[in-house]
Amino acid sequence: MTGTRPVRPAVPAAALAEPVEKVGRRWIAALSLANGAIWVGWYGPLQILLASQAKDFAPGSGMSKETMLAWVTGAGALVSLVANPFFGALSDRTTSRFGRRTPWIVAGAAGGALSLLLLAGAGGVATMAVGWCLVQLTLNAAFAAVTAAVPDRVPRRQRGSVGGWLGAAQILGVVGGTGLATAAGGVAAGYAACAVFTLVGVAPYVLRHPDLRLAPADRPAWTWRGFLAGFWLSPRRHPDLAWAWLTRFLINLSNALVLLYLLYYLRDRLHRPDPDEGVLILTAVNGLTLLATVVVGGVWSDRVGRRKPFVVWSGVLMAVATAALATWQTWPGAIAAAAVLGVGFGVFTSVDFALMTDVLPKALDRGKDLGVINVANALPQVAAPVLAAPIVTHLGGYRVLYLVAAAIGLAGAVLVGRIRGVD
Repeated sequence: MTGTRPVRPAVPAAALAEPVEKVGRRWIAALSLANGAIWVGWYGPLQILLASQAKDFAPGSGMSKETMLAWVTGAGALVSLVANPFFGALSDRTTSRFGRRTPWIVAGAAGGALSLLLLAGAGGVATMAVGWCLVQLTLNAAFAAVTAAVPDRVPRRQRGSVGGWLGAAQILGVVGGTGLATAAGGVAAGYAACAVFTLVGVAPYVLRHPDLRLAPADRPAWTWRGFLAGFWLSPRRHPDLAWAWLTRFLINLSNALVLLYLLYYLRDRLHRPDPDEGVLILTAVNGLTLLATVVVGGVWSDRVGRRKPFVVWSGVLMAVATAALATWQTWPGAIAAAAVLGVGFGVFTSVDFALMTDVLPKALDRGKDLGVINVANALPQVAAPVLAAPIVTHLGGYRVLYLVAAAIGLAGAVLVGRIRGVD
């Protein structure tokens, strides 16, 4: 008598399995530091250094400093739109002995540091634009890999709190980048300081925490057509992911409109004697209130098992604070708005990140799917200059700009209710 052996269900590889064991504090701290280092590389330039270079390069160029800054940051954001999902997809398919994500974190951070040094030596708008596009290209490779490490390693019940710590690192990176750019004593020194911190900050994670490896047999067959087709996530097949993407885009667009011309707002509208210092103060105030809520919001969301109410009310709070910038245009008003924005954005940062990981379709494509979601962070950097420049220069100035930003943020908060598959 002959028989056949029973077929056992396939056991997913460790790199593709849904994680069940909680990650430890050291892992969270190292990943958060790497995340913060990447944000230092982005926001030192965005908050201070690029605006200072635009002010220096604009005379004689035929462009205002506002228009030049808008073109440069917009070009970089276009690069970011492509780079994040592209490198996320490459990391999904990486079978290196160092893991799927670690090689891209290292390469991205090293490339970002070199690109920041190129910006330090920029002598005109062309080099400035090329340097910023390279910064966006390389740091998005590192950011895509850092982000994908969370659904790779963190169980669902812990993602709110981990998202909170990553959000805290993000705002510390924004504050740290702004502080380094301000305290370094010049544009070139500011870029150099951000470059060093970006490179050093990823070292503890890549050196101390081995990554999960993907076996070559588990890597999908490669075709350019299949690779490119994978970037389209059908709203009909994945409606929750589509609504989650749209809400993140709108709230981030509102925030980008607030931040883009902050230096010029303080100088030209509030007439601050030292607008660079003013940006640093507002960033610090915003960071303190964000830090007070970002981890608490994520932990609270994990404990009650709900995401949407936190995202809705944080978006509403941010819209109210943005509207205050339009109606209370004084230095105390700016400080109050920065504080309230920090409270709202802190909760939004941690809980919305957890919500995004909860609606991902497949484990095999975590990096690519999160990259597509992260487009909702980068696309506002393209859209914000397109909206903001004509509003500020021709359609009513900063008052109208911040009212428009408030309306966009409120729309994002309301549309969270369309997500059906998450409590």
